Amino acid sequence: MHTLPSYLDPQHLGPWGIYLQQIDRVTPYLGSLTRWVETLKRPKRALVVDVPIALDNGTIAHFEGYRVQHNMSRGPGKGGVRFHQDVTLPEVMALSAWMSIKNAAVNVPFGGAKGGIRVDPRTLSQAELERLTRRYTSEIGIIIGPTKDIPAPDVNTNEKVMAWMMDTYATNIGETATGVVTGKPISVGGSLGRREATGRGVFTIGTEAARRTGLSIAGARIAVQGFGNVGSVAARLFSEAGAHIVAIQDHTGSVANDKGLDMAALQAHVAAEGGVKGFKSAQDISSSDFWSTKCDILIPAALEGQITQDNAGLIQAQMVIEGANGPTTPEADDILKDKGVLVVPDVIANAGGVTVSYFEWVQDFSSFFWSEEEINERLVSIMKKAFASIWDTAQQHKVSLRTATYIVACTRILTARDLRGLYP
Repeated sequence: MHTLPSYLDPQHLGPWGIYLQQIDRVTPYLGSLTRWVETLKRPKRALVVDVPIALDNGTIAHFEGYRVQHNMSRGPGKGGVRFHQDVTLPEVMALSAWMSIKNAAVNVPFGGAKGGIRVDPRTLSQAELERLTRRYTSEIGIIIGPTKDIPAPDVNTNEKVMAWMMDTYATNIGETATGVVTGKPISVGGSLGRREATGRGVFTIGTEAARRTGLSIAGARIAVQGFGNVGSVAARLFSEAGAHIVAIQDHTGSVANDKGLDMAALQAHVAAEGGVKGFKSAQDISSSDFWSTKCDILIPAALEGQITQDNAGLIQAQMVIEGANGPTTPEADDILKDKGVLVVPDVIANAGGVTVSYFEWVQDFSSFFWSEEEINERLVSIMKKAFASIWDTAQQHKVSLRTATYIVACTRILTARDLRGLYP
């Protein structure tokens, strides 16, 4: 019998293994579409590239890059590019698959894709980072494009990186191609509201979940892991709605204030010091104390695999809203369920970013741009509608919100696959 590589095995619990277990859990609810379920367990296309660049000192360095297109039955691939020293092919495969689910969950006409380079960008100068980005873009240029696969920012990438990617691709094909990436600067075809979209989506979905469970946001105690673009925006919006942000954790440490942290002051501290550690208006706490913080809502908004069977038992929140991709392992999911904790999954909770990326893509094609107010209104409308469908599915089948999201998303993906058929 043919043996699968370890990272394709659902028992191999890296990110891809976690995703495969999630698919196994939803399979019994897919009815006649089950015949297509293997489609979801195999990426459509995976490209591994060598990215050589000249360093500032004249030496040549080689980095490994990836672009994975998981499923494109519903439209062109869509997903971010991350620069991180721990990036691997199985991780990028899982992230691309979660993008397939996410895009289908909010019903935008994209498939799932993801990219990355295994590099610590902090070790590179700006000039080196630009050369790395441009070479990577040239290497994956054979499979990306405005109607093929549209990258976006992710961990350690930003608007500037997207501008370099767009310019490189456009230069190589000899024509304007603003729609090849999203998350660009406004001046080169970016969309208003994109920078805050993921955090705004976390807030919107969290508010909807709280309303349905009878939890008042005003006065709610919230702990947030990650204080980057997603965590900081979500924390600010919840704070403005009257919640108390009582604990924050990032790569530098964890801080807490039982009366609530001042978001503006903390943001200024992070800008000056590079992280939350040492914030004068808070107490530095241990990682375990962060996870055991007494709160109503916990928002993991950092990297995948943060809530595990080792720390899930410490969590005292009523609700977990996943701002990051894949922050909770299946074992931790089960522990939280047994504790009565409502988990609002990543594939709906953090879908605000890709929703506004869709808006940006549409605006680039039409060369007609919307106001920030219009974008935020459309974002909130789409996310509320998507969450309502998922909530109703969860109630109907008596399953978790994660399984309900997968039921909705996988049904849409596999229906498209079934209608398109196989060629040849």
